[in-house]
Amino acid sequence: MVRTVLIVDDNPSIRQSLCELFTRQGDFDVCGEAENGREAIDRAQQFHPDLIVMDLSMPVMNSLDAARVLRRLMPAVPLIMFSAYCDAFTEKEARSAGVSLFVSKSEHMSV
Repeated sequence: MVRTVLIVDDNPSIRQSLCELFTRQGDFDVCGEAENGREAIDRAQQFHPDLIVMDLSMPVMNSLDAARVLRRLMPAVPLIMFSAYCDAFTEKEARSAGVSLFVSKSEHMSV
């Protein structure tokens, strides 16, 4: 079963790399992209993804604020947040905002 994923990052190169990564997996179909938290909320309501992957730091609305809204709108959709800045406080904030998994770019990704 193919699952849909929404990719959210303000950097177009990283968005493209993540889209390619998920597409290559075969189990995912990228249903949309967004470059900030506000767009993420709009696209999520438009496309109803099975998974949302977001960068932490973005203009307009950051992922923590977007996660709080998305969690209320779509409580069953897993939210994965990634960031170059990973510390215990930020990870705790992400979890309290409704993020399912917090991933450090420097430790787990070669994007």
